[in-house]
Amino acid sequence: MTEPSQQDPLLVVRGLRVSYRTPAGRATALDGLDLDVHPGQITAVVGESGSGKTTAAHALVGLLPEGGVIESGSVRFQGEELTGLSEKGWRGLRGRRIALIPQDPATALDPVQPVGRQVAAVLRVHRLATPARARARAVELLAEAGLRDAATTARQYPHELSGGMRQRVLIAVAMAARPHLLIADEPTSALDVTVQRRILDHLDHVVATTGAAMLLITHDLGVVADRAQHVVVMSGGRAVEAGPARRIRTDPRDPYTRRLLADVPALTGRRPAPAPTEAAVLLSVRGLGKSFPVRSGPLRRRGTRNAVEGVDFDIPKGTTLGLVGESGSGKTTTARMILGLERPTAGSVRFAGEDVTAVRGEALRRLRRRVQLVYQNPYASLHPRFTVEDLLTEPMRNYGVGDPAGRAATVRALLDDVALPTSLARRRAGELSGGQRQRVAIARALSLNPDLLVCDEPVSALDVTVQAQILELLARLQRERGLSYLFISHDLAVVRQVSHSIAVMRGGRIVEQGDTEQVFTSPRHPYTRELLAAIPGFRTQTEEPQWS
Repeated sequence: MTEPSQQDPLLVVRGLRVSYRTPAGRATALDGLDLDVHPGQITAVVGESGSGKTTAAHALVGLLPEGGVIESGSVRFQGEELTGLSEKGWRGLRGRRIALIPQDPATALDPVQPVGRQVAAVLRVHRLATPARARARAVELLAEAGLRDAATTARQYPHELSGGMRQRVLIAVAMAARPHLLIADEPTSALDVTVQRRILDHLDHVVATTGAAMLLITHDLGVVADRAQHVVVMSGGRAVEAGPARRIRTDPRDPYTRRLLADVPALTGRRPAPAPTEAAVLLSVRGLGKSFPVRSGPLRRRGTRNAVEGVDFDIPKGTTLGLVGESGSGKTTTARMILGLERPTAGSVRFAGEDVTAVRGEALRRLRRRVQLVYQNPYASLHPRFTVEDLLTEPMRNYGVGDPAGRAATVRALLDDVALPTSLARRRAGELSGGQRQRVAIARALSLNPDLLVCDEPVSALDVTVQAQILELLARLQRERGLSYLFISHDLAVVRQVSHSIAVMRGGRIVEQGDTEQVFTSPRHPYTRELLAAIPGFRTQTEEPQWS
């Protein structure tokens, strides 16, 4: 990586204080932030949700939402004070000298314009190219961002591109005017680890070849471990620690920094408890396959596409199988067949010795009582108008379990099981934090006392600290209840903490499976090795960190 710059800072922030207007009065989001960013370096701002990271990013480009105001402090960019800049001044600066890569390309890109036109718009707005040259340059920028067949991509709309492709479009938009400072706000948090690595590799290349500076906003210290030269750790709107990345990693001085580091999946030493010996097989999958019709129009059928093909695995009682792979590998389709939500086109699923592949009616209802699903996004899966008590009692009412007094007692016990206070029982999902909502989703899945939980990316949307809490909760529930888990994830570092065995999927097939530590220490398949190499922070365990 680049050695620390001896040049003067490109960006100097001192005592920045930002607040938002709320019905209850002013709420402070940034409370005296100090920050330096040097040319040719990646400076990371790291912290949990609510720490003030995104507020800082938006304040630095004059894009605070309505109600947000800079109360005091200084922001100097290339020697120019920005805090009192007019909107006209911001329009001349934003996009041309400072560019922002937002977190969510699905909302940041205009859905009704081809992406090439959106890249070219930056050049036209800043009068850096004629319309014809802007169109040609947009194709070049998309190619520089790593998009194959950039000319075709330029004519496509955002919905026609994958998440990784849309993120590259945002990078092309940000780099169109060759800015001096690039602010990347969680640019890869929603991407698979291999796509994430390619995006971050490209951003590294941009900084190294253009001499620009990058301010990387993230909650993931694993990403910071691999990429940044300088780190600022934020909590509660303040910078609680700052310094060279090597020193922060090896000698963290603030308790909050030490906690964040302890919770990074790739850096922690946590492993699951030993699997029960000679446990009976609870779930057995053999030759499982699912194909979908591929159509060119509403009435014309062209053929079929195999989403899952020849999948075999077993889950003994009281153990966890981690099912790993990128988006589109077939993991969720496999889970839906196990749950009876999709009918297989081939193979069998045996649960507790019974073939449940073609069960219907009451038999399917009995299966779903014993096999429950924990979704990736609890905010979308929990009814927004139900209280927590309603959410937990609904499955029991549907299955005629207990009377009102008994169900109320079960609710209290479930909340205790997932380490939530009973006072939350009257709240709705929207009044809870992300970690609390996921705990409620787990409690709801446990309300019918199942034998198997299918956890579909249950921690991918959570900060590393909350993620660690949920993983520890799942491990404790397994010890206490003897639960079995099918744990679906694209993140091998997370899976390593909870799984006794791993099955790696690619293109609908299992390309490797075995004991977790065996897969990690002696991966046989090139794709498994690629996944391992892409884990943020994982390489710091096996080689000397290349940090400044």
